[in-house]
Amino acid sequence: MEKQTITIYDVAREAAVSMATVSRVVNGNPNVKPATRKKVLEVIDRLDYRPNAVARGLASKKTTTVGVIIPDVTNVYFSSLARGIDDVASMYKYNIILANSDGNPQKEAQVLNTLLAKQVDGIIFMGNNLTDELRAQFTRSKTPIVLAGSVDAKNEVESVHVDYVAAVEEAVADLINHGNKRVAFITGPMSDPINGEYRLKGYKNVLAKHGIEYDPDLVFETDYSYRAGEVLWPALASAKATAAFVGDDELACGVLNGAKDAGVKVPAEFEIITSNNSKLTEIVRPQLSSITQPLYDIGAVSMRFLTKMMNKEDMSSDEKTIELPYGYIKRASTK
Repeated sequence: MEKQTITIYDVAREAAVSMATVSRVVNGNPNVKPATRKKVLEVIDRLDYRPNAVARGLASKKTTTVGVIIPDVTNVYFSSLARGIDDVASMYKYNIILANSDGNPQKEAQVLNTLLAKQVDGIIFMGNNLTDELRAQFTRSKTPIVLAGSVDAKNEVESVHVDYVAAVEEAVADLINHGNKRVAFITGPMSDPINGEYRLKGYKNVLAKHGIEYDPDLVFETDYSYRAGEVLWPALASAKATAAFVGDDELACGVLNGAKDAGVKVPAEFEIITSNNSKLTEIVRPQLSSITQPLYDIGAVSMRFLTKMMNKEDMSSDEKTIELPYGYIKRASTK
């Protein structure tokens, strides 16, 4: 038997009240007599009436829904951010629509269009590269948008992240202080500002500070995957690298295992520092030294930032970025 959709009209008829009264009960409006409220709630329960969030949104011009665009739902970095976003969204009674974009600019634009068509009240974007097309869509839509764990090099879009330049400086300085003169820089696409502008800047700064010449042969641009790291060892060996800073944990696990498969002793012959301190860093042997980012907090603060924008709350400053503290944890992949 086909399930009949129960409407607010059915509830009103059964409870012998107006639709406005049912609406007040559903929305928790106090201006309803307790006896009437009880009667309406009993009918709602009996008919299994579920208020249509979209219909309510059309009436109030708010859908209490937030779209979250995530480049790779399987990557621990992004799923940790999503957890923080979801917890704060629940707290403020927002529903989340999670959309996977595969880090592909065309798909990101398509996914953004789909979310805007669903009338979401706000968007959290975790992609690392804001194309001109995306910027244009953001501007046109007038929908509040926050970048989580990502940076807008033009400082036009609100974002929550750590100081990637300083974090990389600290990690690479540690490797140089262990006597490494040839430190590889391994990360995702350089077209992503987080890599090509911020992390690379930290890497170059610290080399200059220690009087080491920057060598482009030590810069490796790959995708963020285990396999990409695993096949990198021959190239690292021919570049005579003795240590590496890696921009992603899954990638770092690949680099580690690729080196070990080639008979290289980590950290005695090759040291590795990674970036996100996800649980992967403790699963592998030796455990990976890592920059630490408060991933859950970045997600949570992004969502809170977005609720303030959506509700037009008074923002304490015109600051478009919120920078959270990073740390550095030494484990067994460094001396």
